[in-house]
Amino acid sequence: MTQLAKLRFPTPPSRPGESVDFSHLLISDVGQLPVPKLDLSAEDSAPYAHGLIRVLDDNGKASGPWADYLKATGSVKMLRNGLRDMLKMRAIDQRLHIAQRQGKTSFYMQCTGEEAIGCGFARMLKKGDMNFPTYRQQSLLVGADYPLELLIGQVYSNSMDPLKGRQLPIMHSSREYGYFSVSGNLGTQYVQAVGWAMAAALMKDDGIAAGWIGDGATASNDFHGALLTASVYRPPVVLNVVNNQWAISSCTGFAGGSRKTTYAERALGYGIPAIRVDGNDYLAVLAASKWAIERTRKGLGPVLIEWLTYRVAAHSSSDDPSSYRSKDEAAAWPLGDPVERLKEHLISIDAWSDERHVQAEAQVLDEVRVVQKEVETHGTFVDPQPMSPVDILRDVYAEMPEHLLRQRKELES
Repeated sequence: MTQLAKLRFPTPPSRPGESVDFSHLLISDVGQLPVPKLDLSAEDSAPYAHGLIRVLDDNGKASGPWADYLKATGSVKMLRNGLRDMLKMRAIDQRLHIAQRQGKTSFYMQCTGEEAIGCGFARMLKKGDMNFPTYRQQSLLVGADYPLELLIGQVYSNSMDPLKGRQLPIMHSSREYGYFSVSGNLGTQYVQAVGWAMAAALMKDDGIAAGWIGDGATASNDFHGALLTASVYRPPVVLNVVNNQWAISSCTGFAGGSRKTTYAERALGYGIPAIRVDGNDYLAVLAASKWAIERTRKGLGPVLIEWLTYRVAAHSSSDDPSSYRSKDEAAAWPLGDPVERLKEHLISIDAWSDERHVQAEAQVLDEVRVVQKEVETHGTFVDPQPMSPVDILRDVYAEMPEHLLRQRKELES
């Protein structure tokens, strides 16, 4: 009798009411992977694409070759600033999520649990570099010291919004801070990043591009198109995959296929070296970002980084994760919370304390609250403030056509 073929359907770590099982995750021991040479080839990067670069152990102690590598750049001050960045990002998320629930804005997306990745990576870039982000990389802006009133104003789409209400809330854009306009069409950032990097190389600019994508969008054609083009032309681009385990309500298995392979390993087939990093370890983020950015800036070609992390919050303010995953899943995540891990590390080296942490949380929250209240005076959905119709014509053309100049004069009169 002929045996019929059977389909395989990926299963998540848990469903509502079930116990959580993350035993399938590929997690290397701290210090297991050495720091490779900058000219690492795709073939030689296989252990890095399958393993996991880690610096902090479960007790907050930094050890191994990547910790030593970071010492040349890192400092206690840098780590304290990183902790403050993450606390600030978390406070922004909390305040704006509440504002959405109060009806003050239409939409919001949190990056809770993923703060270390953007905050750390941004600190290793320099002016002239360009990120091509998704809608959950606002931590890149926080790490780049983007003005808080502009970040919040864009979410409220009021007169403080630098985009004049032309984008959905959380789809920020800032050339000055190296943050390309966010697109709601996932995957497009990768081909744009590769194209921008090619242009930078042709113009002999030393800026590099950083493309960002989630695990779910690796199943898009743009992901593979970008890898193919990058492998052929070898432009200065760092291709980032934020593997946060969920693509809205679909578990990462639907995009990842076999649990025995990683997203980083996909780059190897295109001849692009790749590394896989603990995205909840701020020191590992700094070290891996430093290595990848230095390699790319030296003209050694593209590199892909898979950041292993967990999306603690809902996909967006329109999502209810309790309908598709266990309420205990975040607590069971084996790589912990990035804020707590960096806090414990700083305490372990006598550079922080629980008292200072409580004080820092209060200071950051107060800073965000004060700016938020000021921005809200310029208008919310609950209390809209009139804006000049002339704004619709601003920031559209480098040289405004004559017919629009006439219309603007009519509107101003």
